[in-house]
Amino acid sequence: MASLFIEDGKFVSPALNRRPDRCIDVNRQFVMAGAIDIHTHIGGGKVNLSRLLMADVFEPSQRVVWPTLETGAMYSCMGYTTCFEPAMLLSAARHTHLELADTPLLDSGAYVVLGNEDWLLEALGQGVSDETLRAMVAWSVRASQAMAVKVVNPGGINAFRFNQRTLDIDQLHVRWGVSPRDVIRRLTAAVDDLGIAHPLHVHASNLGVPGNVTSTLQTLEASEGRRIHLTHAQFNCYTNTGPYGMGSGAEQLADYVNAHSNLTLDIGQIVFGQTVTISADTVAQFRNRNYGKPARWYVNDIECQAGCGVIPIRYENRQYVHSLQWTIGLELMLLIEDPWRVFLTTDHPNGGPFTSYPHLMRLLMDKSFRQSMLEQLHPQVAANTQLRSIDREYSLAEIAIATRAAPARILGLERHGTLCEGAVADLAAYRQLDNWEETFTRATLVMKAGMEVVRDGVVCAAHAPCTTHVANVHVNHELVPNFQSSIENSLRMPLNALVLSDGEMSDLIRRDRRLARLPTVPARCNHAD
Repeated sequence: MASLFIEDGKFVSPALNRRPDRCIDVNRQFVMAGAIDIHTHIGGGKVNLSRLLMADVFEPSQRVVWPTLETGAMYSCMGYTTCFEPAMLLSAARHTHLELADTPLLDSGAYVVLGNEDWLLEALGQGVSDETLRAMVAWSVRASQAMAVKVVNPGGINAFRFNQRTLDIDQLHVRWGVSPRDVIRRLTAAVDDLGIAHPLHVHASNLGVPGNVTSTLQTLEASEGRRIHLTHAQFNCYTNTGPYGMGSGAEQLADYVNAHSNLTLDIGQIVFGQTVTISADTVAQFRNRNYGKPARWYVNDIECQAGCGVIPIRYENRQYVHSLQWTIGLELMLLIEDPWRVFLTTDHPNGGPFTSYPHLMRLLMDKSFRQSMLEQLHPQVAANTQLRSIDREYSLAEIAIATRAAPARILGLERHGTLCEGAVADLAAYRQLDNWEETFTRATLVMKAGMEVVRDGVVCAAHAPCTTHVANVHVNHELVPNFQSSIENSLRMPLNALVLSDGEMSDLIRRDRRLARLPTVPARCNHAD
């Protein structure tokens, strides 16, 4: 039995000769730091489009994409205190930050999407210098008040506009003469050299295509030993063998991750039931438009910067591909040895709603429950999956690492994900119930920066002290003229129109929210791996 002491929103050591002003008894419960979702689509244009597209499908009790106020409350009731939007465009940064600021009880931040802009691909095709490329990336991060950089189907979204329907890892863009490997190699280096805490956040080529595990491994190799993060890895982990020409590549990818310490990934686990997929990857979404359930779809291009595709889907446990996808995500979580380098996500709402996290934790922690679920899958998946023979069960400590400490570390949140002295007093307490899903569904206590926001699974505070995290990158303004005209000609707007100043940002996120700049980290390279 131990005690935690909180003062001014932080964990502190007990003060001598001073009694606490208030005591909260969580005896016979276990206490963890507030959980962190590294990749969840909860703010921005695509989220609103999905709400509109599905407005007549979901009853309020059946939604998988919720309004901002409900989103914050539902995350908080599960013990989550920090969530990050992974797909923000330069031209949509204001709206994204407004929506995140309107999501209560959660710290937040966003990753700016790069890698499909005409001006960037043109520069890469012309062999832009490393120094100028770093200035372009730093300017983009600073202008959008982002905390990290994401690339979606590098070059492929842009190529789709030129009627190029595929862009494999070493295939050249028909207009700009640059390959996805070039984009990944140059951007991982730029992000690393700028000292941005989170590595390049990569949505790889060939999403959802049988056999894509090969190009996924080649994408990771393109980092040349630099830090790189593969997102929603399950969707890029298929072989082209097995029934119906598609099988699991989980063992191949897990072996590669286990052997290379510069890599991290999140899963993108699917959950059976109705959801809606939202992605900047217009190529993949256009390809999948005929699989929509219900039969509707929306795909567009956004200001020559990226795309947007919204396709509803119903994952069914007796359908072969869906059963295989469910299996692959769990295989990855269980076969990757280091819980510090693999993170539990559903790529909300693409694989399923974030409300399924307690269910997924039970699957990881309880082999007998996994086995019972396996019996409900498509028979050819259930009979042949490697998952059946995996004995590993996540411990409570490993769940705490994968959902708290590890996301904090990979994002550069030095004072989050821990209960140590000096850390922000974000915590969640749980009472152990009949199974782990019931246990994690509703926290008995959640505190946000030392303020009680949930009691016995019910939100008890409308707002709490929250933080918007942004990267503290240095922009070499002497080099901005090198690319200013290219951006302005491409987007037909002055460069300053894209810049979100600190003052404007503070106005956007006011009400119980502060702006915090993450410290930069030394560039790290792991060629020895």
